[in-house]
Amino acid sequence: MGCGRVGSTLAVDLQKAGHTVAVIDQNREAFRRLGADFNGRTVAGVGFDRDTLLEAGIEKADAFAAVSNGDNSNILAARVARENFGVKNVVARIYDPGRAEIYQRLGINCSNRTLDHRSNYAKTYTRWHKI
Repeated sequence: MGCGRVGSTLAVDLQKAGHTVAVIDQNREAFRRLGADFNGRTVAGVGFDRDTLLEAGIEKADAFAAVSNGDNSNILAARVARENFGVKNVVARIYDPGRAEIYQRLGINCSNRTLDHRSNYAKTYTRWHKI
């Protein structure tokens, strides 16, 4: 869900790797980012709406990535995919690091640039001091 820079790149990369891909975005114009070679499914709609998810093929999904520009939409879509449709591999991009930590404790995989960088810095620092 989400066809901005992250979502469109992810969709194209997954398709190139041989996966069947569906992309949901509220703005039909966003699908232009996918390029002419993209042959996956595109669905205009709200990514946490049941009918939109069904149109995108959520019942057959092995994974779901909520990477729109809204924390609330991403977390709601991720929860609906996991809890209502039983998608096992779900990730939500959450901009607010505090909220991301809370949702991670609730069992929702979250991507957050601040937390990711903090973790990488900590690993690097630890590695430097073990030398």
